[in-house]
Amino acid sequence: MLKLMRKFFKNEDGATALEYGLIAALIAVAIIGGLTTLGTNLDTMFDNVGAQIAAQDPGTGTGGGTGTGTGTGTGTGG
Repeated sequence: MLKLMRKFFKNEDGATALEYGLIAALIAVAIIGGLTTLGTNLDTMFDNVGAQIAAQDPGTGTGGGTGTGTGTGTGTGG
């Protein structure tokens, strides 16, 4: 029995596997944190770009312009 206990305490395979597992978990947490930050930054950037495009789009503004004109034409649309 004593021999079996010595062998058990001498065996370090489980400790090595545990260390690799902890390293993998730490790397995963770092990747998740980095991607979350990147996603937030990209979301903000696209919101800013969308706002700039909307501000420059002539079809979305308000105005009181007047004009006269005639137009004829045919077309098909879907």
